[in-house]
Amino acid sequence: MVLIRPATCFKMLADLVFPRVCSLCGNVLVDHEEMLCSRCLADSPETHFRNMLDNPVARMFWGRLPFTAATSYLFFEKGNKARKLIHEIKYRDNKDLGYYMGLLAGQYLKGLIVFDTIDYIVPVPLHKRKLKIRGYNQSEWIGRGIAGVLEKPLEKDNLYRKIFNPSQTLKNRYSRWKNVEGIFDLHDPEKFAGRHLLLIDDVITTGSTIEACGTVLLKAPGAKVSVVSLAFAY
Repeated sequence: MVLIRPATCFKMLADLVFPRVCSLCGNVLVDHEEMLCSRCLADSPETHFRNMLDNPVARMFWGRLPFTAATSYLFFEKGNKARKLIHEIKYRDNKDLGYYMGLLAGQYLKGLIVFDTIDYIVPVPLHKRKLKIRGYNQSEWIGRGIAGVLEKPLEKDNLYRKIFNPSQTLKNRYSRWKNVEGIFDLHDPEKFAGRHLLLIDDVITTGSTIEACGTVLLKAPGAKVSVVSLAFAY
């Protein structure tokens, strides 16, 4: 006779009553799958910028922001899996998916020497009014996942958004840049003095938000900034 542990029995019963489903396609997940099914995970469009210091994300910030490294995990374009992932994380109250994708992004970065010297992981902040409306900062949850894998501390409070501004979604490149100009600041620049900071965002489109945040982080004496996003719109 095969004995089934009570915890295993409870999990089997829970899966029958409340089956775990893929956050993107809705298919039932099997035991080894978490948040996404194997097919959706395989269809996620990796950038393969991992070992490329000179990559399209880095080139976007040439002449705009002095940085140590810049990269993204996935390509973001109309109709692809990354776009659906970002929408699910950002607008459908799925911070757990943000954390899970942060874990995957962290694995993508793990072992790269340039990220071994990170002192703090810093998510792009939301204004407190938008944070109250949404309930969470999606970049923070992505950052939590990355922090867990890289074993680096997450610092979510020092960099803050001091001005509530309209959404960037429908703005062109120049309008996006003007929309974020001067809206970020540091509570305590000395906390980041001499530190290597990994700035995290959900998706990079024109790079305006990253440029604005990175410029403020570099006001800390001797600070260095690297950039990682979950997705990159090319």
